[in-house]
Amino acid sequence: MGKKVHPTIYRTGVIFPTKSVWFATAKNFAKFVLEDHKIRRFLEEKLKMAGVTSVEIKRSINTVDIYIHVSRPGVVIGRGGSSLEALKKEVEKLLGVSKIKNPIKVNLHPMEVKNPDISAAIIADRLANQLAHRYPFRRAANQAIEKVMAAGAKGVKIQFSGRIDGAEIARQESFKQGRVPTQTLRANIDYCELPALTRSGYVGVKVWIYTGDILAK
Repeated sequence: MGKKVHPTIYRTGVIFPTKSVWFATAKNFAKFVLEDHKIRRFLEEKLKMAGVTSVEIKRSINTVDIYIHVSRPGVVIGRGGSSLEALKKEVEKLLGVSKIKNPIKVNLHPMEVKNPDISAAIIADRLANQLAHRYPFRRAANQAIEKVMAAGAKGVKIQFSGRIDGAEIARQESFKQGRVPTQTLRANIDYCELPALTRSGYVGVKVWIYTGDILAK
């Protein structure tokens, strides 16, 4: 089970909340799901330098609140909030706010990630960039593991899949330290998977970070 199911989805509703909070009728449900997907892909690409870890979307009747968890909130806000205002206009354009009869209000809330070294999204993005720039994969993985464990994690696992180092035959390489109990529902496991575009093609990067158990109240 632990190797076949996405660790976050497996625990959503048990120890993790949903990343989208809203109610919709059958008429609007598909529209809202597609809009949420577009918002997340847009913000992840637009704010790559800010280190986006997750995007939470909450909707009410005429309001859309977007909580952007980033390691560098200053990049999102900009000088005097100018970058945040420009980003807000782009999101409104993406949602087609001007074309709606009853315009909705979009609010962006940048949230700082206190400990980025135990964020799977940031570690995976860093590893993908290193592989794309032909950095030795073993050294990259070992350095990442050292940083994660030094930041207070109880376990970390990194996996590469594909034509690693330009090899003719695709293979899988795994690096692990500490415990990563993927089948334990109370285990707080942060997970991310990203593709790294190398000269020999795409190499998949997967990162699991275990920070402890979340016990039910």
